[in-house]
Amino acid sequence: MKLVYDEEKNSVSVTKDGETHSFALDTPEAFEAMSHAWLRAGWDTKYVYSFAWFGRPVIQLPEDMIRIQEVIWQIKPTVIVETGVAHGGSLIFYATLFKAMERGKVIGVELALRDHNREAIAAHDLSEWISIVDGSSTAPESVDQVRAMISPEDTVLVILDSNHTREHVLNELRAYADVVTPGSYIVATDGIMEQVAGAPRSADDWKTNNPKQAALDFVKENENFVIEEPEWPFNEGVVRERVTYWPSAYVKRIK
Repeated sequence: MKLVYDEEKNSVSVTKDGETHSFALDTPEAFEAMSHAWLRAGWDTKYVYSFAWFGRPVIQLPEDMIRIQEVIWQIKPTVIVETGVAHGGSLIFYATLFKAMERGKVIGVELALRDHNREAIAAHDLSEWISIVDGSSTAPESVDQVRAMISPEDTVLVILDSNHTREHVLNELRAYADVVTPGSYIVATDGIMEQVAGAPRSADDWKTNNPKQAALDFVKENENFVIEEPEWPFNEGVVRERVTYWPSAYVKRIK
């Protein structure tokens, strides 16, 4: 795809498959085309490495963080399980929401948590809201430890942000399928990999080897789940497409 932004004409031209279409800047089509280019440029320049939450690096797109906090507010889970801890910024983010709601706990599952990150999480003011499970997110003993921390009365949301290969994410979806509460979600993050295949810091097989494909395959084999994007709670505009690193990420348990 080729995109030309013309500020003087207030338009965007998109050439794809040999056809060119021009759109005024105040149209959804222009916004979607420029958002696609912005996401690709942000990937190439490591834009998501620019942010922290309450002092801890959080490697997430701010738009995705804002969206998921709305989901958390709507569902009001009492437990959030996140696979993949890294620096702990997203664990701290979810802990702040729980503290604001005066309920809940965050469980992080990490195969190889570095000592300095473990120490920083443990020393954080919000550490009382967080527990860590050491081990592979798909290992039976790790999943069993997570289950042991959850009571039948809990409402559980699961976020997958560890190894992003199709196989691993599909195995995570299977492993945590009966952990997540009906009406809640397993969120398979970083399906953006499909869109940036061939870019710097990517691989050609990302077209199919990605979390989005895992989510699509999972809902075909498990009738208890569907891919369902949460509704926009407020949208006065006409934007139809989310600016997100998490396309087709929200795998909802419907029964």
